[in-house]
Amino acid sequence: MPMKLHLATTVALAALAAPLNAQTAAPVADLVKRVDIPYQQFTLPNGLRVIVHTDRKAPVVAVSVWYDVGSKHEPKGKTGFAHLFEHLMFNGSENAPGDFFEPLKQVGATDLNGTTFFDRTNYFETVPTAALEKTLWLESDRMGYLLGAVTQAVLDEQRGVVQNEKRQGDNRPYGLLQYSIFGGLFPQGTPYGHTTIGSLADLDAASLDDVKGWFRDHYGPNNAVLVLAGDIDVPTAKTLVTKYFGKIKAGPKSVRPTVTIPTLDQPKKVEIKDRVAATLVTRLWAVPGLGEADAPALNAAASVLGGLASSRLDKTLVREDKLAVQASASVSSFAQIGVFQVIMVVRPGADVAQAEKRLDEVIADFVKNGPTADELQRSVTTAATRRIDGLESVGGFGGKAVALAEGALYQNDPGFYKKQLTALAAQTPESVKAAVQKWLTRPVYAINVVPGPREASTDVAKEAAPVPAAPELKPANSRAEPAPAVGAVGNLTFPKVERTKLSNGIEVVYAQRTAVPVTRALISFDAGIVADPSDKLGLQQLTLSAIDEGTAKLDGVGIAEARERLGLNFGGGSSADRTYISMTAPSANAAPAIDLFGDIVRTPSFPEKEIARLRTTQLAGIQQEITQPQGLANRVLPKLVYGASPYAKAASASGDPAAVAKLTRDDVVGFYQAWLRPEKAKLFIVSDQPLATLKPLLEKEFGDWRGTGTAGAKAVDTPAQQVAPKIVLVDRPDSPQSLILAGQLTGLPSGSDVLKLRTANDVLGGSFLSRINMDLRETKHWSYGAGGGVGQNQTYVTYTVSAPVQADKTGPSIASIQQDLKDFFGPKGVTSEEFTRTINGATRELAGRFETASDVLNAMLDNDQYKRPDDYYSTITAKYRAMTREELDAAARSAIDPSKFVWVVVGDAKVVRSQLDSLGLPVEVVPAASVLGAK
Repeated sequence: MPMKLHLATTVALAALAAPLNAQTAAPVADLVKRVDIPYQQFTLPNGLRVIVHTDRKAPVVAVSVWYDVGSKHEPKGKTGFAHLFEHLMFNGSENAPGDFFEPLKQVGATDLNGTTFFDRTNYFETVPTAALEKTLWLESDRMGYLLGAVTQAVLDEQRGVVQNEKRQGDNRPYGLLQYSIFGGLFPQGTPYGHTTIGSLADLDAASLDDVKGWFRDHYGPNNAVLVLAGDIDVPTAKTLVTKYFGKIKAGPKSVRPTVTIPTLDQPKKVEIKDRVAATLVTRLWAVPGLGEADAPALNAAASVLGGLASSRLDKTLVREDKLAVQASASVSSFAQIGVFQVIMVVRPGADVAQAEKRLDEVIADFVKNGPTADELQRSVTTAATRRIDGLESVGGFGGKAVALAEGALYQNDPGFYKKQLTALAAQTPESVKAAVQKWLTRPVYAINVVPGPREASTDVAKEAAPVPAAPELKPANSRAEPAPAVGAVGNLTFPKVERTKLSNGIEVVYAQRTAVPVTRALISFDAGIVADPSDKLGLQQLTLSAIDEGTAKLDGVGIAEARERLGLNFGGGSSADRTYISMTAPSANAAPAIDLFGDIVRTPSFPEKEIARLRTTQLAGIQQEITQPQGLANRVLPKLVYGASPYAKAASASGDPAAVAKLTRDDVVGFYQAWLRPEKAKLFIVSDQPLATLKPLLEKEFGDWRGTGTAGAKAVDTPAQQVAPKIVLVDRPDSPQSLILAGQLTGLPSGSDVLKLRTANDVLGGSFLSRINMDLRETKHWSYGAGGGVGQNQTYVTYTVSAPVQADKTGPSIASIQQDLKDFFGPKGVTSEEFTRTINGATRELAGRFETASDVLNAMLDNDQYKRPDDYYSTITAKYRAMTREELDAAARSAIDPSKFVWVVVGDAKVVRSQLDSLGLPVEVVPAASVLGAK
């Protein structure tokens, strides 16, 4: 399970009463004072604290269990234990043996995962209301009845998985930086002095007695917070929680370690060599953690200095001086300490020393003079607006359950999120200046990551012995309460979709969601990657990057500041066939937000100086891309699958560097006029406001829009022609892992309904429990995660397998995938158990899949592009229930032919090449540096 930090900043916003037609931003105080997540709480006699938030918008409940144990509790020699145990908790319990994902998949769980960080370990899932009782039984079983299911085989299996998770992170560019940050900023042996992932050697040393002791010491009910958020009330929660958790005995209470904020004796600078395309410069200070008086001021400071689009660092270093392609500041706030971090990616070709000098000057000026009142207002508005997004999700990585649990666990206050926001809004230029002068004038810890060969790691895992398959355990019947059944789950109620047109013919596709006072608008243009000129690949991306850098009214900084005052989030992107420009804003600011959105979309000025700057940034990004395993593979595979078809341009979506270097403002204006024009546009809106209220605003901004010049025409007549099966090995020296990609162009025609194929693939490669993942991750522990997916554009359907694996198991991993495919498409198709699990999961998870407005918006886009009816998802339950096992097998076998797969491996050729000879396919080796020039 991935490790992620989620600060207690996700909040909910009550309905705003500000008039929609106001042409100025709603006062930030209105945004802040109405933030609220009502809750009630109770505590069982065994110490389990339970927090309940009622939200009836959908028939789902978020179940979130947070344990007061993280990597800061690990003693010397046992680094990585907390995270390792998180994995073990997913391998079944005494009365629910086997993979924990199995029963949760059956009940239709979404947002299902677990994470570990310094201060906590959490487990969470969002389930249909009818499955809540079953889910609480499962969570209580792994809290109170786990150890009988923790065997040596399970420990060895998950140890290998975690070690590959570490290798996967280390294999990324700048992947070693985290070790230097925590190992150098904090004294060795102190709670925050090592990373959560730990060391390979310590993981190897973990014994079965060690991990069982860890459970007994930290996983008692009195050491946990349980949050239930969604379609639930307190009486129901008390009944169910008492029934299933009440008999679990209390255990030892985790002792919060003593933590002091370290101050370096003198400035410290470290240089790390890595296979990166650009030098990364950091400035770091240890600062107070959550709940400390200076924390809100430091968060505001980081936002103004380097968090806003209009930040001091971006304005000076990126826009004006052009010494950097990226500059930012942030605070990682933990329960007992924080890290104030400034990061700059130096522009390739720029003088690093000069860039560092200028960076330090900007920081020093900010420390001396502090922020302005306007900067603080924009910072608070931006923060409050971001937190609104947390309102829609009751669970997951950043929903309402997270805000309540963090506050309860870290500050003994579920409502702490509200105090944080209030404190942030109360900051003044003077309070922020005082905080930065107190904390950022101390000796700085500077780390530079520079291009060069990595030093050989001293953290090496011992050679893993073959791990026998974990014996299949039977339910131990070690508790009185039997597993409850899942009640009936109703059909999905998808929002009604309405369509209308503006005066100039632009179609508006609208759905109403009233859970949050937010308006989301997206313009979809019939363009996409295939519209990029073949001799100017990267032009679309440059155009999208530059579109908000100036209009007839505002320059780029002015646009950024206007967006921040409104809480408007602006973005652009593309798929193979569509180009998107989008905005999200509080509905209280919908009128001025749509006005600004229209100005950006309709009247971009594309300033020459910004085109030149962004062209350089794009070139730097391309160079960074090819230092990454995924970036290299993505540049190779589409050309092998699509051949001369325009869809092969996906390999160069970010651009051909030779072409990008020559792009001009005229090119950008030409692409904009040809493709980003009203005749090619559709507007998609999801909002709490009715269409009748929004349409006049859209009409005012877009109704009289007319295209300029000749519209672009796609040249997609050249058919795709996949190459003959082979392995292309991209040599990336010193890679601790290899990335395996395999692809095939299926024979399915354009416009195919691939629902049955996707459903069949859930068994083969599309879920955690899929055969490919369970084989490479859980059985062989050679990978942190592997699988396969169905890709679809307007013309073709593809199938792709992806598997990052430890380098010394590259060839065997391909052989294992080939065997999995052979079995699935041969005598071992979808089993009755797999079929039942897949259909149960697909039908029961629908309410959770479309919980948020962004989920609904994406579904509307897909329905429109693939010419499905607007009520497609309202009828999908019946489609799933009508499927048969034989139909799923037939759908997969008619589309996918493993003998036609073409393979791409990104890894260290001196380690990998000899492993590929026995696979029966020709092998072509290409240096990573040559990928950009490959045709």
